[in-house]
Amino acid sequence: MGGLVIRRWTAFSVCALVVAVALLGPFLGAGSPTTPVGAPFQPPDHHCLLGTDKLGRDVLTRLLHGGYLVLGLSALATVVSTALGGLAGMLAGLYPNRWGRLAIRVLDALTVAPPLLVLLVLAAGFPGCDLVIVLAVVLTTAPMSARVVRAATSAVAAQGYVEVARARGDSVFSLLRHDILPNIRGQLLADAGVRFVAAIYLSSTAGFLGLGHGAPAPNWGQMVAENLAGLSLTAWPVLAPAMLLAAFVIGVNLLADQWGRVAT
Repeated sequence: MGGLVIRRWTAFSVCALVVAVALLGPFLGAGSPTTPVGAPFQPPDHHCLLGTDKLGRDVLTRLLHGGYLVLGLSALATVVSTALGGLAGMLAGLYPNRWGRLAIRVLDALTVAPPLLVLLVLAAGFPGCDLVIVLAVVLTTAPMSARVVRAATSAVAAQGYVEVARARGDSVFSLLRHDILPNIRGQLLADAGVRFVAAIYLSSTAGFLGLGHGAPAPNWGQMVAENLAGLSLTAWPVLAPAMLLAAFVIGVNLLADQWGRVAT
């Protein structure tokens, strides 16, 4: 029990630290993230604690300014995806008629296209728009959420108390609010954590590929891509953003797993 608590608080602390860097970083960065301050790929020193990138810009300053977009877009996409997928899944599980099955089949069709392909197609149609990242995440993850929630809802809907609630004429909203949602919140939380991780992967990949709001604005995914050429000279321009992303993804996975177990 003590080990679980320690892991939970460790994961929470790591996530909170990364979120703090992303949200408070723009207010803590002393300089401009787009202004060169030294030679390209300069090693860390007392002026630039993490060295400089390929254009001589301070890596620490860009790191502090580059996280809010990745995490913000991922959080927005996760909320929309979980809400839409969860609602569709609950309705399909509560009413497994032909319309419910048809809705799931339509959502299944959306999972055929690879997420990266969907992102590239949307980015080609709307270049420089960050909302295409959100849309790509929603289109590729909401159907998966719907399937998970539908399976959980079907098991709950078969219980006697749900049948009693239906027999006395409870509304759909009342059934979802009082009978279904409280009993599947564990699965919903765990699934939201998985979708959040997928959203971070896709938004980071978008930055890596230069999609959405591109250079010179800093982006953790973009920082990894644009500084790979100088990895042999100094590793921090690549390692620093990659480590923050990796730590956050691991922390979210652990938290989602723990919250899912507690809720169930």
